[in-house]
Amino acid sequence: MNKWIDFDDLWGAFWPEPNVLERYFLAPPGKEWFYSGGNDGARLWIEGLDGTEHLPAHRGRIDADLLMWGNPDLGVLLIYSKWGRGYRETYSSKGDLSRLGEVVRSLHDTPLPVGLFIQFAMAWSAVKEFIETDGELPKSIEWVANRDLPPNTFPDP
Repeated sequence: MNKWIDFDDLWGAFWPEPNVLERYFLAPPGKEWFYSGGNDGARLWIEGLDGTEHLPAHRGRIDADLLMWGNPDLGVLLIYSKWGRGYRETYSSKGDLSRLGEVVRSLHDTPLPVGLFIQFAMAWSAVKEFIETDGELPKSIEWVANRDLPPNTFPDP
């Protein structure tokens, strides 16, 4: 399997030990995450799940990723996707769904649904589990399937 990271100043074909990322989630209030360089998004991804690492992309290989956006007031929005060989699953972290109609803008001006943000500590448990299970959907938090979200939950920028 090929593992990739794009998280703060960590970028490349590797995943760090979980303790390297822990400080971004479990820091004192107001010190969580990173907002350096005008970025508040991050990604972990893995290519070749379930013994498909020898196959090319879109030709039988199964891949997964975990997208993350941090917000100092709201916590973290997580989006998990798994695709290939008949899979196409996308799930978002389940926050306060009564706030789905509200949006907050990322540092890149992307509108993000407030109702899908979860606390930093909860997000950390999911990120750590994603790493430890080699890209499986974390069971430590609640998720909502994106297909079950109301239309325009993710409005166009």
